[in-house]
Amino acid sequence: MNQLVIIGSVWPEPQSTAAGSRILQLISLFQEQEYEVTFMCSAARSDYSFDLAQISVHTQSIQLNNTSFDSEIARINPSIVVFDRFMIEEQYGWRVAEQCPNTLRILDTEDLHFLRKAREMAYKQNRSLVFEDYISDTFKREMAAIYRCDLTLLISEVEMQLATTTFNIDPNILYYLPFLSDNLPPTTPLFSERNHFVSIGNFLHEPNWQTVLLLKKYWSAIKKQLPEAQLLVYGAYVTEKAKQLHNEKEGFLIQGRASDVATVFQKAKVLLAPIPYGAGLKGKLFEAMQQGLPSVTTVMGAEGMYGNLDWNGAVAAHESEFVDDAIQLYTEENLWQTAQKNGYTILEQRFKKTLFATDFKNKIANSLQNLVANRQTNFWGQIIQHHSLQSTKYMSKWIEAKNK
Repeated sequence: MNQLVIIGSVWPEPQSTAAGSRILQLISLFQEQEYEVTFMCSAARSDYSFDLAQISVHTQSIQLNNTSFDSEIARINPSIVVFDRFMIEEQYGWRVAEQCPNTLRILDTEDLHFLRKAREMAYKQNRSLVFEDYISDTFKREMAAIYRCDLTLLISEVEMQLATTTFNIDPNILYYLPFLSDNLPPTTPLFSERNHFVSIGNFLHEPNWQTVLLLKKYWSAIKKQLPEAQLLVYGAYVTEKAKQLHNEKEGFLIQGRASDVATVFQKAKVLLAPIPYGAGLKGKLFEAMQQGLPSVTTVMGAEGMYGNLDWNGAVAAHESEFVDDAIQLYTEENLWQTAQKNGYTILEQRFKKTLFATDFKNKIANSLQNLVANRQTNFWGQIIQHHSLQSTKYMSKWIEAKNK
C-alpha cells in the first residue's frame, strides 16, 4: 500500500476549526485512493483533538529541529508528504527533500496567509487594500513554500485567481480544492421549529474576534425590532475579553465551545456573520448550508462560495443593510425557505464531493508520474529550493546543536 504522511501544524480539532475538518476531508480523499496515512505533529494534543485512530490513521509525535524526524521519514519513505500550511513546509520541507527526494511534496495552504494579513492591515487602518499590502514577509515566505513544493492546494477560486493572474504562478503547480460536501441531512427542522440567531468561530482567530465585536455593535438595532430574539455566540477557546461581552438582558450570549455544531445550527433560525476580513472559505457558512441554516454575511464572508448562484440568505454591504437583512430573514418564512434552498443548490453545484474526487485522484497520479519533468519545468522552485534549503537547514541544525 502507498504511504502518505501529513505533517500538521496542530492535531486536528474539527469541532473547533474549519481547518480541522479540512484535514479530515483530505485524509478521506487519500484513503479512497488506498493510501496508508500517517499524521505527524510536534504540537501537544488537546482534550479536543480528533482521535485519528478511529479512521485508521497512524499518528506520531515529532520534534522540531531534531534529526529524529529524518530517520523516521526515511523509514516510512512515503510516496507523498502533505505540509499543513507554509510554516510546516519551512520547518520540514528540506528534511523531506533530503531524505525522500522522490516523494511528491504537497502544500495545503488552508487559506493564503499573506492575503489575510494584508486585508487585516488595511481593515485595522480603516483604508482600502493596496497592492503593496500583499508584499510582506509572510508573502515572501508563503510564495517560497509554494514554489518549493510540487503541488499546492488552494481552497478558494478567488485565491486561485490571485495566484495565477496577479502573481503569475504556473497553474500546473496549483490545484483548487474547496471544502467538500457529502450527503445532506435527510431532514432539518422547519422555520417554525427554530429560534434565535447564532454565530460561531474560534475566539483565538483574530477575524472571528473582530466579527464578534461587529455583532455586539449591530445587535442592539436587531434586538430593538425583535425583542424576544437572542444571539448565541459559540466558539472554542473563549477569551476573558469575549466573556465580558456576555449580557443576558441584551440577549447577547457568549456560549463557548459548541459540543455539536450540527445540533446548534439546526436549532437556530439565522446565522449572523459580519466578517470584516479574512481569506479562504468560511467554514461556518459552509456548515450552515449543510444544516439548512440561512445566513447574513458580508462580501468578504461569502467570497469564493456562491459564484453566479443566489446566496443562502443575504450578503450585506454595510451595517444598516446587515440589520435589515437579518430582521427580514428572521421574520419572513418564504424568504427563509428560499434562502435555505439556495444553500442546498450551492452545495450541490459547487462543493459536492463527487465533483472533485476523481479529478483530484487523476491530478495526484499525474503529478507522481511526471515528478521529475514537472520539477525541471518549475525552475524557480529549483532555485528557491537550493538557496532556502541551505539557510533553513543550517539554522535548524544550529538550533538542534544549541538545544543539546
